[in-house]
Amino acid sequence: MKGPVSARQGEPAAAGSPVGIKPAAALARADVAAFDLGTTAGDVALVELRRLLAAWQVHEPGARLGHDPEALHQLRVTARRVDATLALFRQHLPLALSHARRTAKTVLRTLGAARDLDVQLAQLARYCAGLPENERTAAEPLDARLEAERVRVRARMVRALDSEPTRRWLGTLGLASVQASTGNGAFAERATVVMPERVRSRFRKLRKSVRRLGPESSMEDYHAVRRRAKQLRYAIESGAGLFGKPAEETLKALRRLQDTLGAHQDAHMARNRLAALAADPANGLPPATLFLMGRLAEHYAGTTVQARQSLTRSWRKVRGKRWRALRTRLVELSDAAKAHSGVPAQPARADEAGITATPLEHAPEPQARPIKH
Repeated sequence: MKGPVSARQGEPAAAGSPVGIKPAAALARADVAAFDLGTTAGDVALVELRRLLAAWQVHEPGARLGHDPEALHQLRVTARRVDATLALFRQHLPLALSHARRTAKTVLRTLGAARDLDVQLAQLARYCAGLPENERTAAEPLDARLEAERVRVRARMVRALDSEPTRRWLGTLGLASVQASTGNGAFAERATVVMPERVRSRFRKLRKSVRRLGPESSMEDYHAVRRRAKQLRYAIESGAGLFGKPAEETLKALRRLQDTLGAHQDAHMARNRLAALAADPANGLPPATLFLMGRLAEHYAGTTVQARQSLTRSWRKVRGKRWRALRTRLVELSDAAKAHSGVPAQPARADEAGITATPLEHAPEPQARPIKH
């Protein structure tokens, strides 16, 4: 068995991680400091895409080598953030970038298949670390089977990274991201007008997906909540320099919610893979290994139950005082932008707690701090 490796964000990277490689969210974040009332939504999007392309160049070599699972994790996060940025600002970007989302989905699926096996191998290593020596030996055939599958999936991943569609996709992102905003139409909409409403819209969608959960909710229902949480998080991070301290506090709560949902998803995927292996008549696994797989499946089932039980607490921390403070800041920014352009301020939505905004001059100053992954 190999030593434990990092499976989820917030854990130490695997031994041998290249020194100096930073999470994607920490790269080039100083660009946010230049945002002001005159910054357009297109400008914000292009700055974010440039940052993400720089992160891709940092993490792709390590992901190809496969020595450190964290490099692949960061590359996948970068691809996901590219897709989220293209979706968030689709009305404020050149048409070529809107079309680039199609390839982004394909890239994400390829990276995700390899990442899932990294996670399951790390889960197996952690589980076996607390077992007696004879039981760890029973896990070796399973470890070998998962590692062989990882090798095959990684080979497909590298071919996909080398493919013409992927390289063309990166080229399109690179060329378009260095363009300046056109200065007219949707491209000229101010970020302080567009981004607060984007964040509020994504919060409402997340809240709606959480309210749909019940005792009989499927994994797809929980996955929808996780997807909505990521979309809200990325929207907030894109405007963190404008939103200031309230954004930082909300992001901390969102990361905890994502960790809970991520543990839930990982355990479900691992349990399904074990079930498929056990049901395969040609698996060739010895009885002791199959018995261990049954115990491991029970362990994953317990993890799923714990994650579901803690979800309510994690969500309460997102939607409580942290969101109310951020929402106040969003209203202040929207009102200031509308006053700057001579447009009357709009009343707050009744379904978002009806918070009254305080004057802009009393709001916390935007802070251009690195956002942790």
